[in-house]
Order: sequence, then structure tokens, then C-alpha cells
Amino acid sequence: MGLSCLFSFLGGAATVLAFAPFQLHPLAFLTFALLVHLWMHASPRRCAWLGFWFGFGLFGAGVSWVYVSLHQFGGMPAPLAGFATVAFCAFLALFPAAAGWLQARVPASESARACLLIPAAWTLFEWLLVWIFTGFPWLAVGYAAAGWPLQGYAPLGGVYALSFLTVSIAGMLWLLVRHRPRVLFAIVLVLGIGEALRHIEWTMPAGEPVTVALLQGNIEQEMKFRPERAAAILDTYARLAEGTRARLVILPETALPAFLDRIDPAYLARLDAVGKRNEGDLLVGVPYRRGRSEYYNSVFTLGASPRQIYHKVHLVPFGEFVPPGFRWTLDVLSIPLSDFSRGAPDQPPLAVAGQRVAINVCYENVFGAEIARSLPEATLLVNVSNVAWFGDSLAPAQHLQIARLRAIETGRMHLTATNTGITAAIDRDGRVLQRLAQFTEGRLEIMAQGYSGATPYVRLRDWPIVLISLAILGLFVIRARITR
Repeated sequence: MGLSCLFSFLGGAATVLAFAPFQLHPLAFLTFALLVHLWMHASPRRCAWLGFWFGFGLFGAGVSWVYVSLHQFGGMPAPLAGFATVAFCAFLALFPAAAGWLQARVPASESARACLLIPAAWTLFEWLLVWIFTGFPWLAVGYAAAGWPLQGYAPLGGVYALSFLTVSIAGMLWLLVRHRPRVLFAIVLVLGIGEALRHIEWTMPAGEPVTVALLQGNIEQEMKFRPERAAAILDTYARLAEGTRARLVILPETALPAFLDRIDPAYLARLDAVGKRNEGDLLVGVPYRRGRSEYYNSVFTLGASPRQIYHKVHLVPFGEFVPPGFRWTLDVLSIPLSDFSRGAPDQPPLAVAGQRVAINVCYENVFGAEIARSLPEATLLVNVSNVAWFGDSLAPAQHLQIARLRAIETGRMHLTATNTGITAAIDRDGRVLQRLAQFTEGRLEIMAQGYSGATPYVRLRDWPIVLISLAILGLFVIRARITR
């Protein structure tokens, strides 16, 4: 590895500090300015290597928690889990490598390359991570903008618009260091417009606020599916539910650690009575099966409203389904229920406690365009998760930061109930109103306001920034050919 590749690797690793829990978003401007500098006059092949090392640093530091889920909770031997984690991060690093190669192939001036071409290439390959092998768009740099002026653009163009702007400002900073003082005005203008956009109310209150209780059982992952612990786990959630008068009570993903048809009807009646007593409903995470081999990661309702159910649509590779040709991994991993079926993509919001709730389960939270499918009909967003799979790592804080962007993009409150944390209530502007401490048993009670209406992102999703990025690349290619 040459010195420039080492700097690129360290810059990518340092970018992780821009994300939660550190949330030093301005640092991303500096690390990407370094990447712009390294890419500026390098050959396409050199840019690909520099992009690879930047990406390997970013993902190696940012998603190293994959090792925890594979080894500590999945039972994979440590050497194999370490190799799998490194290989996974190296695969993800191919996308920044491709972005570097692509932007270097297109002729352009320094200013255009720094402010337009590099941001366009980076954004396109970030977006492609939504689709490749069912998608892993976890560390899109736009997520780091939550809580900063750039978040004002999220209701317009979503997280990838924020990624484009973050990398573009980094390019402007590089130009500023290169004695181009006029770009300072552009930086201030972009940030100023973003701050002004933060104060626009894209949605309006729908009805009266509803009392909500989010339950956090704090069940150790090692114990969650042990038969001898089932009774204690069920009692924990019944006790937490019976202790609240909230109209909407939300339990985490797979809170009931057995198939729904195996749960004692008397226990379900006990939870159902809580909802009816409170003149409301419960949302309960539970595995659901249909026949001998078809089963789902589901959320079903109990209480005053008619019974409804949501089946998770976007499954986690290897954790929830096994890709074709990889059945052998089931012999290595000890993950219960690791081959779920997919739910239908067009499931309606759940009508509970006077609200229309768009449910997403754990990993689904990273797919903003898919969540937008339930809008504008839904008045609340609810995520149920079991991030105990990742232990005391960066993943729970990153997951909460992703939820904040979903709230901002859609103009909806976002409620997240997790097994071990971070359980939280997020306002439509991305502010975390309340949260429970991790690795504690508890109940978070809050007044949740439903909202109606649609942000531009809800209607157009990721397509505007994707098409803009493609147009930028296409126009510079055409210009180069005309002037050749």
C-alpha cells in the first residue's frame, strides 16, 4: 500500500466519526475533501485503488459489528467470522472504487470534477448498494447530516441528496484551499438554504395525539430462543404492557419467541385485554407460519381494533434468508429462523388506536423508498427491532440515526421499539424526543402526533437525485466528445 492509499484508508476510517454515536458531521467534509484531492489528477486505475482503500476504511471501521453477529451470536468460528467480515467490507469497498474509476474516465475541469462529477459518481454507487444482493445501503454519508443544516434537503431528495451535497461541499472546500475564494459563497448558500428548509412544515397534524408505550424487554440474545426461558420472556412483556394505560403499546421484533400458533391462547388473551382496557391496541412482534415451510417475521395486532398482521418484506441475507447456492452456511451459523419468506410489498398500513401505522422491521429501516410506499396514507412510522444481534457496537446508534432520516424524509413521527435498545421516539424533524438507555428493561411512554400530507420525497423518492447524477455524468461525456 502506497502512502496515498494509506491516507485514503485512514480518511475513510475517520469518516465513521461523522456518523452516530459521534455525530461529527463536518468531519465528512474534510475526509471527502481529502478523497477529492487524491482523485483529482490520478488515472482511472489509480482512482479505483484509492476509492477502494477509502471504502475499506469506511466500512471496515463502520460495519465491523458484522463480526459480532456472525461469531458471538451466530456461532461462526472466530477465524471464519473474521475472514467473512473482512471479505464483506472489501466487497462494499468495490463501490467507492467504481465511483473513483468512473469519475476519472470523464474529462472535466477541476471545479466541475470537485463539485459535480465526484459527487454524482459517489451518489450513484451509494444508491446502487440499495439493489445489489438485496441491498446494504448502511453507511450512506447523507445519514451523517441528521441534526445539521443539510438535513433540510432530506424532505426534497432523501438521504442520497444529502450524500451528493456533502461530497459537493467537500469539493468546494478543496477548491477553497486551492485559492478559489468565491466558492465560500456557494458553501454558505447551500448550508443557508438547507437551514431555511429545516423550518418548512411539509406535513400537517392528523387528529389528536395518541398515548404510546414502547416496550424494551432487554432479553439477552443468547437466551432469547431457549425454550426454558420462554415463560420468563412472555411474562416480562405482559408485565410491561399491563403497567401502562397507553392506547398504543408496541413490542419489539420477535418479542414473543415462538411461532404465533404455538403461543398459549390464554397469554394472547391477556395481552388482548390490555389493549381493550386501554381502548386501544398492541403491536406485537412474533414469528408467523403458514404451513410447514412458509414462515414470516411479522407484527400482528391485539386489542380493540380488528386483527391485522404485517409480514416483513426486505429480509437480511443469511440472517433471515439464504441466497441460492449458500444453503451450506446453515451448517456454520447457529441463527434461529434464518430462512423466512418475504411478505407482499404492497401491505397497507395497520389501522390501530386511531392511527394508520406504517410498520417496518429492523433492517427495513434503511430503505427509505420502500417505506415511502406506505405514504401518504400512514400517519405514523413504527420500527420494531432486535439489535441485540450486534451487541454493544456502533450498530444500534447508527440504526437510530437512520430512523431520524426516515422521519425527516417523510414528515412523520418515527417510533422505534427494540429488544435491548435504542428504543426511542423521534419527531418529524428528526429530533429524538425521548429514548431508553441500552441494555435495560423499560417502558417509554410518550404522546405521539400523527401527520398527513406528503413531502416531495414521498412522491418522487430517490429518482430525482439519481437522474440528476446520471445527467451530470452524461452531459460531461457528451461535452468531451463534442470538443474532442
